[in-house]
Amino acid sequence: MVKKVGSGPVPSAASVQPAGIRRGNQAAFQEIMAREIKKVDLQFSAHARKRLAERQVNLGLRDLEKISRAVSLAEAKGARQSLLIYGDLALVTSIANRTVVTAVNGEAAANNIFTNIDSAVIVK
Repeated sequence: MVKKVGSGPVPSAASVQPAGIRRGNQAAFQEIMAREIKKVDLQFSAHARKRLAERQVNLGLRDLEKISRAVSLAEAKGARQSLLIYGDLALVTSIANRTVVTAVNGEAAANNIFTNIDSAVIVK
């Protein structure tokens, strides 16, 4: 985010959260996530769904569309396995399968090393 000088404080990167990510009920999350995923060309592995549910991260349709666009951009550049950074969420993704393999949020990402990736995409 770019702010003009003197236009107020700039939030830290840790406090910025993508639109649509909310904390909520785990049971409702699974149902909503399954419905929303069907609307975009993107899959989430059972492991990734479990991690998102454990961390109470809910992705809305707008979030899924942004992530799907990032996968398409990575695919166009020849990426095979990418780390998608979306706010404080890190998604290891198989580009060829259009599948999110695992998900790690800010608290869990501390001191984490991501291996077996050939690219990284910052999702805006």
